[in-house]
Amino acid sequence: MIPDQPTAICVGMSDPLPLRAAIVPVTPFEQNCSLLWCTKTMRGVLVDPGGDLPRLKQAVEQAGITIEKLFVTHGHLDHCGMTGVLTEELGVPVEGPHEDDRFWIEGLDDQSGRFGLEARSFEPDRWLVQGDKVRFGEVELDVLHCPGHTPGHVVFYHAPSRLAVVGDVLFKGSIGRTDFPRGDHQQLLDSIKHKLWPLGDDVTFIPGHGPTGTFGEERQTNPFVADSRFG
Repeated sequence: MIPDQPTAICVGMSDPLPLRAAIVPVTPFEQNCSLLWCTKTMRGVLVDPGGDLPRLKQAVEQAGITIEKLFVTHGHLDHCGMTGVLTEELGVPVEGPHEDDRFWIEGLDDQSGRFGLEARSFEPDRWLVQGDKVRFGEVELDVLHCPGHTPGHVVFYHAPSRLAVVGDVLFKGSIGRTDFPRGDHQQLLDSIKHKLWPLGDDVTFIPGHGPTGTFGEERQTNPFVADSRFG
């Protein structure tokens, strides 16, 4: 059952916290749409607004946030299916994913019919690459290109708060599927090992589905990417 209210996650080390986050599960896939906001300006973003727009708008209104942009981690239906609709309604730009996911986004209309979910293709205002920065309010996030689940998957990382929004790259106790078109299992493992683990064991991550975790816990216990798996 999808909760009616977002689940708040407090992040950041300073007082007041520079960044706050809330998770709003959407679509029958219970995809974690993340609401991130700058506590100084109360301006924020929705990451992966895949569906259930009334619920997302309610969460934004309850938090008292002005949405400045929409961010997308990758082109799968449950993560970005309603991004095109929401960007028009709010009049805000879309940033992400990497352009290697263009074929997924261009195929959203077809995916909608096959999965029975409302979706619309769109053109991001900005495709992202490794090393880019994205901003809202006075918050700046690093962009990591982490292919494997999809070729254009990106991760958003806020170093001061030790928080990463990882989409379907990594889950608590699991990793993303790689049996979709242009998925690559070894590439996904390399993305996790070489892009995520160097950020530090104390980083909290928000996955695309399921509960949050820390990189340190996954390095100890995740059967797919624990340190013991890599030798």
